[in-house]
Amino acid sequence: MTATLSGKDLAAGIRADVAAQAAELTAAGTPPGLAVVVATADESSAWYVRSIARAAEKTGIACSVVDLGAAATPERIRAALDALSEDPAVHGIILQTPLPAGAVFEDLAASIDPANDVDGANPLSLGRLAAGLPAFAPATAQAVLVLLDHHGVSLAGAHAVVVGRSNVVGKPTAHLLLQRDATVTVCHRRTKDLAEVTRTADVLVAAVGRPELITAEHVAEDVVVVDVGTNPTADGGLVGDVDAGSVTGRVAGLTPVPGGVGPVTTALLLQHTVQAAARSTGRGTR
Repeated sequence: MTATLSGKDLAAGIRADVAAQAAELTAAGTPPGLAVVVATADESSAWYVRSIARAAEKTGIACSVVDLGAAATPERIRAALDALSEDPAVHGIILQTPLPAGAVFEDLAASIDPANDVDGANPLSLGRLAAGLPAFAPATAQAVLVLLDHHGVSLAGAHAVVVGRSNVVGKPTAHLLLQRDATVTVCHRRTKDLAEVTRTADVLVAAVGRPELITAEHVAEDVVVVDVGTNPTADGGLVGDVDAGSVTGRVAGLTPVPGGVGPVTTALLLQHTVQAAARSTGRGTR
């Protein structure tokens, strides 16, 4: 029997807390503000940004979408990030991907003030995370840990295997798992015999961006699987990096796509924004 590790109730609880904190900050004269910088015409990206904006509005966070267009130069994107970092009404900044050709995400993200870096994109934030120092973690990576905690999955001493080594999800997820005393293995495209490695996992995190890569041959019967993938299908739906039909009935637990990591990620971005707003007033710390 495979348990469904949904993120919907968890996300709803986080959003409720965020709404209460946002109301307190607004009443005290500091309405939380979030800005999303967009430089793409990608429709899946546009859908994600709209979902963030709707969620922010429902929790009392002012969200502005700075659409620079798909032809924006790196200089224009950097200037927008610099301006937002100086704006006292903006407490959270997200640089949405994909970016135009020639624009390097890590280079541009360095322009986001770490105090406003609610998605842990600035290399300084990632470095502090790796060193175990206070910083906003990338929201998707943090969502993996928060979701596992919510469903009572013990991490101390567990063997966690992360498939994917991106700076956005794979690497920060590995660091967060290490901080929780898991023994961590990171797999990538040059890993020899991926299935042999993943079958040793107590907790398996699939974050590689390849539709249904992980199948029954990759998993042990008692493993907990977190599927971070959000791969669009031809009919407008989403599938994860895990072949859910293949592993269901074999693994102990599986996050659904959609409805697993995704809603928790969005809720944490909003949580980080109110935390940044509180910190700007001296009312709280992250």
